[in-house]
Amino acid sequence: MRTFALTGERTAALEGQLREVFAEAFAEPPYGDGPDDVARAFRRFRSQARRRGFRAAVAFDGDTVVGMAYGYPLSADTGWWGTLIDPVPDDLRHEDGRRTFGLFELAVRPPWRRRGIATCMHRTLVEGLDNERVMLNSRPEATAAQASYRAWGYRRVGAAIPWEGAARHDVMVLDLPCS
Repeated sequence: MRTFALTGERTAALEGQLREVFAEAFAEPPYGDGPDDVARAFRRFRSQARRRGFRAAVAFDGDTVVGMAYGYPLSADTGWWGTLIDPVPDDLRHEDGRRTFGLFELAVRPPWRRRGIATCMHRTLVEGLDNERVMLNSRPEATAAQASYRAWGYRRVGAAIPWEGAARHDVMVLDLPCS
């Protein structure tokens, strides 16, 4: 198993394999995502991969992509905090274009789970970030993912409905050490 840190352009070149990872990983409960969900995610992916500061960690078994994690710094006018359904202090919501790295996807194909791949990808992704923190959304019923996030140091700061028709997600934050 090998994990590589990639730029947006190099990550975009792997779109077909990343779609397969997403489709397999999120077809299972509690997600139950189907082809329309994959298509929606990868319409977003194309613009995300072009964002300033985009970075990814991609895991390979030979030539096969088995896992992915990617994100980019949130802009000063991000809508992420606007999806919260819980009140949070204003200072938590403050973004300046550099403060928070948004982790948008982290997934491992089912046959490759429980081998430390997600941990390795997460470490690769956040290593060297000059942001103060990392933020992600996670379904509360995704117990294995939630356990990993807590083990990596994330804390729940509220709940959100990240898009119309979405299930409730926990909003989780990881404070990064000073660089």
